[in-house]
Amino acid sequence: MKNAVGVPQSILLLGGTSEIGLSIVEEYIAKGTRRIVLAALPNDPLREQAVAQVEAAGATSVEVVDFDATDFDGHEKTIDAAFSGGDIDVAIVAFALDFDAEELWQNQRKAVLLAQVNYTGAVSVGVLLGQKIKEQGHGQIIAMSSVAGLRPRRSNFVYGSSKAGFDGFYLNLGQALEPFGGSVLVVRPGMVRTKFSAHVKEAPLTIDKDVIGKLAVDAAIKGKSLVYAPAPWGFVSFGLKNIPQPIFRKLPI
Repeated sequence: MKNAVGVPQSILLLGGTSEIGLSIVEEYIAKGTRRIVLAALPNDPLREQAVAQVEAAGATSVEVVDFDATDFDGHEKTIDAAFSGGDIDVAIVAFALDFDAEELWQNQRKAVLLAQVNYTGAVSVGVLLGQKIKEQGHGQIIAMSSVAGLRPRRSNFVYGSSKAGFDGFYLNLGQALEPFGGSVLVVRPGMVRTKFSAHVKEAPLTIDKDVIGKLAVDAAIKGKSLVYAPAPWGFVSFGLKNIPQPIFRKLPI
């Protein structure tokens, strides 16, 4: 259970080597969380580094479970293993793929893989997390979406469309879980400085991963269902959503 100021005792990070996910975990540890479960690919070379990172941050219990976003039949086993040591107060969904945007819409194999990871895999674990939260009678999901999903653009529409579906699913999962003591926070960042985005030209309002970690945790503790990172993206996105399509198509984005 969370303590009196909203700090969880236990956290599950799906995408256990995600730089942004680990930044959120470190922010929680700084506030007093001590038990961490990392769910990552069994052959991910960054697993040991992730464990060392959260231990150095102050976690006293670090567990690792195998997780493959495209192994849909194995997701129930992963979630059961994560919850086998006790209740999970916060589950962070922070796994995603991206490739070169121009290659994506012309490469069927990569487009399907991205859709399976970013959307189908996220829905699969989201449904399972929802069932665990209902059983516990409490729990929160932090779902890492993207402003790219609000109105997919020509420049990255395959990735954007996957995040549009992700965003819609988790926003409404939060509503569905409310009567059972659960909640969902959807985080919509713009570009974040990580290895994941290193191949893309830096955009306006780009932020560091530690900034998004703080924004996400503060919003989660306050019980919000949606937060932009950074906040000005909320105003920008409102404008972009309301621009007529003929004009939107001509924007240099």
